[in-house]
Amino acid sequence: MAPPAAVAAAAAAGGRGEQQPRQQQQQGGFGQTITGIIRIAVFWYFASKFFSPKKPADPSHLISNLFQKGEPLDMWLYLSEHEKFNDFGNEASLVWHETNIPYATWGPESTRTLSLKYHPSEALKNNGSLYAHVFFARLGYPVDPNDPEYQPQSAFGRTYSVVTYLPKSRSDKRRSLLGNSKDDEGVEPVAMVADDAEADSKDDGPVEWVAYWKPNITINLVEDFTRYGHNAVPPNVAPYFNIEPSTGNYYPTIFFNEFWLLRDKFIAINESVTELPLNLEVGPISMMKWQLFLQIDQSFQIHRSYGSMLEGEADELKRVFLEGNPYLLVITMVVSLLHSVFDFLAFKNDIQFWNKNKSMEGLSAKSVVVSFLCQFIVFLYLLDNETSWMILASSGVGCCIEFWKIGKAMHIEIDRSGKIPMLRFRDRDSYASNKTKEYDDLAMKYLSYVLFFLVACFSVYSLMYERHKSWYSWILSSLTSCVYMFGFIMMCPQLFINYKLKSVAHLPWRQMTYKFLNTIIDDLFAFVIKMPTLHRLSVFRDDLIFMIYLYQRWIYPVDKRRINEFGFGGEDDQASGSTDVTTTTTNEEDKKTN
Repeated sequence: MAPPAAVAAAAAAGGRGEQQPRQQQQQGGFGQTITGIIRIAVFWYFASKFFSPKKPADPSHLISNLFQKGEPLDMWLYLSEHEKFNDFGNEASLVWHETNIPYATWGPESTRTLSLKYHPSEALKNNGSLYAHVFFARLGYPVDPNDPEYQPQSAFGRTYSVVTYLPKSRSDKRRSLLGNSKDDEGVEPVAMVADDAEADSKDDGPVEWVAYWKPNITINLVEDFTRYGHNAVPPNVAPYFNIEPSTGNYYPTIFFNEFWLLRDKFIAINESVTELPLNLEVGPISMMKWQLFLQIDQSFQIHRSYGSMLEGEADELKRVFLEGNPYLLVITMVVSLLHSVFDFLAFKNDIQFWNKNKSMEGLSAKSVVVSFLCQFIVFLYLLDNETSWMILASSGVGCCIEFWKIGKAMHIEIDRSGKIPMLRFRDRDSYASNKTKEYDDLAMKYLSYVLFFLVACFSVYSLMYERHKSWYSWILSSLTSCVYMFGFIMMCPQLFINYKLKSVAHLPWRQMTYKFLNTIIDDLFAFVIKMPTLHRLSVFRDDLIFMIYLYQRWIYPVDKRRINEFGFGGEDDQASGSTDVTTTTTNEEDKKTN
């Protein structure tokens, strides 16, 4: 039995042990309360910071336009070879002077134009520079800082480079592979307006820059009377702002509008040039239109940097709006949208057809293989010509889909018997066990003779009369041209099989219907849009093939007892009893594996 002292000590120790957890719980609860209060305070701070109504800015901290709407202005335009201009007394540099131009008003008196001829100096002909210095001032006020009546808050200006330097197009690397020096000498490299990215292209030798003259100068005064905060000017507007230092307000924004100035309008400056045209225009522009132009140009630059738009495509898009008929432009946009929709539907139904197809009876397997080869040739051709990555990706996905269709039409096996594994293709039983393979071989045999003859003739012609970068480029360009010109021959074996089988029930008619609608749209584009004659003829050749398909569908009625494209028969399901269910299921499983 334990002594009483020991029991008391144990009881005291137990009491202290029970009090310690209670104290810890009290301390933990207090700490959690403090933490919760801090979290609520932080949350309230950020919520009030972002979601509370903003206080109106102090008017004394806002900047505004120094000029009023409709205020008359005088304008001076000087041309000088120096970027900094102070020679206001030189009358030879003054090429245009206008008075009483109302600011930010819309009317005939707000727009002024002038056309003249400029005679370049010898320095300008030899890679010199030329700048247009445009100055505006309130009516009757001078723009010369040395004039006693000059007031800094009444005059403003901006400088614009009339001459731009662009990299010269690389000399054509193509040559006659047969060594015809006369043909190479007859072709002179043309200095075209090149892509800025060509300066960074992987090519030997330094980049040659060429001076180009901008024949049009459009001066726009932006209609902007917004009151901005000192640190709240939009980032897309800030680079164009001209702040008056004493008051902190801003002058009217001068915008040199180059949106509709296409690069093919630039004029190369060399020693043979004696005079250059110069068309000048000054007028107002709304804030919304100005922002739209800036946003579109920025979008074009982003697309070019990502490789989704080639240089020159932006100018072609602008040319459509400049030179195209508005009604024709609307029709083209609607038709393009329909073309995209039909193309997507045809693609979806093509994948759906081959995914559910269980029998190759009546279908040409060799046409599927040849279609993959054609698509692969086009992909290599695009890769050799340094096409944008988006087009390459689209063509590469098409190659993968065509190869996937080969796996649906034939058995693909890997032969590991040799040192290098090889792919072996074997016909499916549903294709080889009937007349389909025989008719397909017979049609491909005779059509291949015609195709090989045409390919050989065109390749010889291309080798003799055209220039290429290398033998590899010659082979690719010859094969690609033959794919575009004679690709319709690959659809003829299916016509021959339909003729021999006297049936078209095995064809994917939904997909072909969408393709036929796209062909009709292509016919419309062939008449509307400028395109090579060869491509225009390739559009109408597809019409001929589809018309033959439609004629075959008309003369060969659909036999419902025949296995359709999904491996099922219409009348067989109705005539079959319960005793034939097992047999039908077994046959369908066999078709899946064959």
